[in-house]
Amino acid sequence: MHLGPLLFIVLALVALAPAPVALAQSGPLRIEITEGVIEPLPYAVPLFIAETPDAAQYAADITAVVTSDLTGTGLFRDIPASAHIARITSFDAPVAYADWKAINAQALVVGAVSVSNGRVTVKFRLYDVFSGTEMVGQQLGGSATSWRRIAHKVADAAYSAITGEGAYFDSRVVFVSETGAKGARQKRLAVMDYDGANLQYLTDSSTIVLSPRFSPTGDRVLYTTFETGFPRIKLIDVAAVSGRFLADQPGTMTFSPRFSPDGARVVYSLEQGGNTDLWVMDIASGAASRLTNTPGIETAPSLSPDGSQIVFESDRSGTQQLYIMPVAGGEAARISFGDGRYSTPVWSPRGDLIAFTKQTPGRFHIGVMRTDGSEERLLTASFLDEGPTWAPNGRVIMFTRETPGAAGEVRLYSVDISGRNLKLVPTPGPASDPAWSPLQP
Repeated sequence: MHLGPLLFIVLALVALAPAPVALAQSGPLRIEITEGVIEPLPYAVPLFIAETPDAAQYAADITAVVTSDLTGTGLFRDIPASAHIARITSFDAPVAYADWKAINAQALVVGAVSVSNGRVTVKFRLYDVFSGTEMVGQQLGGSATSWRRIAHKVADAAYSAITGEGAYFDSRVVFVSETGAKGARQKRLAVMDYDGANLQYLTDSSTIVLSPRFSPTGDRVLYTTFETGFPRIKLIDVAAVSGRFLADQPGTMTFSPRFSPDGARVVYSLEQGGNTDLWVMDIASGAASRLTNTPGIETAPSLSPDGSQIVFESDRSGTQQLYIMPVAGGEAARISFGDGRYSTPVWSPRGDLIAFTKQTPGRFHIGVMRTDGSEERLLTASFLDEGPTWAPNGRVIMFTRETPGAAGEVRLYSVDISGRNLKLVPTPGPASDPAWSPLQP
């Protein structure tokens, strides 16, 4: 597929270093990166055409979601309809490239929506305006209630074609929804689309819940619950909202669970007799084995995408630091050596980076480093930032931020791995402990 000059933006996306970089090409598109700032790509999404009488509202809503998805990345700038010269009246009409060039639209998304027997069908095409070529053309369909997912898939296709990056809009986030004053907050698990829509509660607020984690297929969630009076791991089915306890060993506390990449096992922390180590358990059989055996506290395990290694935090050196070890156990190698304390490491879905929380005097940060500990970069700085989770494509990180003061409200934020585009994630109220799902099937 010919991507034309729009493919050039991928060079900006893979630039991780904050040093000033100038990128140019012979074509009309020019991407500038200055101290990590990328000039957004101007694009246009004319109102999708309603091809059946009852499709007008769906067309308007789908157009709005596609625009919100693309603009929300910080990589694209929507050209408003009031500036459009050309008018799209037919999905199959020839594109008036000269009119779109005149308003500097470098990408154009054209779509049409029809409704029949309770199903919505969306056709769309993505054009590279300056080369005058079609980049993507697809038709998607589903039930009328799934129109938002269809819109996310349209935006995903456009985003991936332009950037060369994986999709992530058609995904969900599980998190802890909080109510009440600081120190007496009630917490319950909730799940929503990545942009805050379609909220669903998975538990009530009768007990403390922590650290939810999606399965690799997105249909199950692991979390820590205090419903028996002390921390225990529970596995819940998202659709049925039913669950069961895991790793139930008498006289122990279990917490900080995470699925293996194949979804068959869970790695977690187990405290017994004042000592906390990492364990792994087969979900089907319940067979568990110990991975570490040190006097330190070992917690927050996260497996590499290929399942061969585990990154975790430990205070075995005297302060919280990050370590990597083989999944079968054995010698652990320390990878964090900067000033401050490191915690909550999470392996990128692409396998190239590890995100973490870092605490320095008076500040908390979300950062990333290579898997050998090199090229550490801090993406945020705040009174309290913690608990990173990766988008399915490994390009965006979501985390918890707490504001200072007596109220100490907690909210979810996201940031690009370049350190750009820090923004609040919409939730119905205070929220913490986000975990991003894989792309939905």
